[in-house]
Amino acid sequence: MSQSPKLAFLGAGNMCEALVTGILKANLASPANISVTDISSIRLEHFQKTFQVQVGSHNADEVKSADIIVLCVKPQVMDIVLSEIKDQLSPKHLVISVAAGYPLARIQQHIGENVSLIRAMPNTPAVIQEGVTALAGSSGLPSQHLLLAQSIFESVGRVVTVEESLMDAVTGLSGSGPAYIYLVIEALTDGGVRMGLPRTVATVLAAQTVLGAAKMVLESGEHPALLKDRVTSPGGTTIAGLQQLEIGRIRATLMNAVEAATARSHELGQ
Repeated sequence: MSQSPKLAFLGAGNMCEALVTGILKANLASPANISVTDISSIRLEHFQKTFQVQVGSHNADEVKSADIIVLCVKPQVMDIVLSEIKDQLSPKHLVISVAAGYPLARIQQHIGENVSLIRAMPNTPAVIQEGVTALAGSSGLPSQHLLLAQSIFESVGRVVTVEESLMDAVTGLSGSGPAYIYLVIEALTDGGVRMGLPRTVATVLAAQTVLGAAKMVLESGEHPALLKDRVTSPGGTTIAGLQQLEIGRIRATLMNAVEAATARSHELGQ
């Protein structure tokens, strides 16, 4: 960001904290230009002590003086929050929603179509600045507003842009995906324990193996199948293990998990 904008975060939950942490670490904004609202005085006190940001309990007051508004409230209270802030919004504002399953059209019903609007779907590794976020913008979104949103979410990981119609698929893959990978790490760990490794050692081996393999995919730019083949020697240990994974239909099972989570996300958004 060429100039430090004023950001108002409505809702002081875990994702808000992850974003504030990332923004401050990346020097995208100063604490003086960040405000956070919530109904919980405990959470507001935490933000004030931890980050020295501005805090408040009145959404409309914070929105009035902000350039970027990040909606971090739960979907079930979004209607109420939007009704509180709609009169303070103008075309100069950028509104970003991280509420899962809450479509852009529904937000526009409350605030109109003249306000720049972005729907974001980050995932939980954003808490350690290793997340991935999908962004979908409203029609006619100015390019500078998309760049602003990208810089905010790049402070907590990687960013992709998609059509809003694909947000349920994003939820099924990267939104729910960390849970799938935790299950894989747990299973690999249990396998190591079964073969005699101490659990603490097996956990480190499993988790670091997943992390390293993921980095190889992202940093090499090569297809995962090619990277897999390089580990797989003829008649060796890896092909023996891969055969068991194929017997267990691991690929079909993971694909089905993404499909089921996508379908559920669509149901919840209706």
